[in-house]
Amino acid sequence: MSAGHAQTTLRHSARAVVLDGHHRTLLCRHVAPGPTRPVAVWAAPGGGVEPGESVLAALCRELREEVGLALDADPPQVWHQEVVGLGGPAGHAGVVNDYFLVRAASFRRRGAMTDDELTADDIAGFRWWTLPGIAAHRGPDLFSPRDLATPPALLIAGGVPADPVPPGL
Repeated sequence: MSAGHAQTTLRHSARAVVLDGHHRTLLCRHVAPGPTRPVAVWAAPGGGVEPGESVLAALCRELREEVGLALDADPPQVWHQEVVGLGGPAGHAGVVNDYFLVRAASFRRRGAMTDDELTADDIAGFRWWTLPGIAAHRGPDLFSPRDLATPPALLIAGGVPADPVPPGL
């Protein structure tokens, strides 16, 4: 692939909005180098779709690897997000995130990845967040999407949309 082509491609990722019975959502804390200090972002578990892999297969693989969650049915896709620029993945102009709603009982993360493998993937931790906790958070950590409290609240109140909707930035 030429350097010019790499700059115009978007990395495709599959992510899970994991909600437990108390409407808490499981998030991964990603820490990456920033211009002046590391940047921490809480995001839904998931990751890149490998060449030849379907989005759902990628979602299942990522959930097994990162958090140890095995899906017994195909979850509904609820959000579709395209982010161009904003410091996208290396070699890509941005990312396409397809989000799927996964309902699960609360569990302790026991993924297949070791701590060293998680660190190599810039993952520094996991936490179950309440939606009010996300909305009230004032620390230096960010959320992806930035207003992460609103889209899950809409899912809880209104159910799964007929077609995937943008979750916001």
